[in-house]
Amino acid sequence: MYVVLLRFSANKTRAPEHMAAHREWIGKGIDEGVFLLVGSIRSGQGGAILVAGPTFEELQARVNNDPFVVHDIVKAEIVDIEPNISSPELAFLSN
Repeated sequence: MYVVLLRFSANKTRAPEHMAAHREWIGKGIDEGVFLLVGSIRSGQGGAILVAGPTFEELQARVNNDPFVVHDIVKAEIVDIEPNISSPELAFLSN
């Protein structure tokens, strides 16, 4: 399981130019069942994505194709989390 942090860079003002493509990239991740949850980091710092399924390398390749990453609007950090304890609703993340 991973958390992808997408923190705005100095090019944040260019976000509107690439927002439609970024949203399409997010939608594809949701549709393919890779992205479980997508949201904003409060205070306008960027976004975060909860991910399950791919290898680290597969996820890195996917993140590198995000138009916001390509155009240096965000800096991406992938945090690898090994689930140990969860609620029953999220037990599938421990597999």
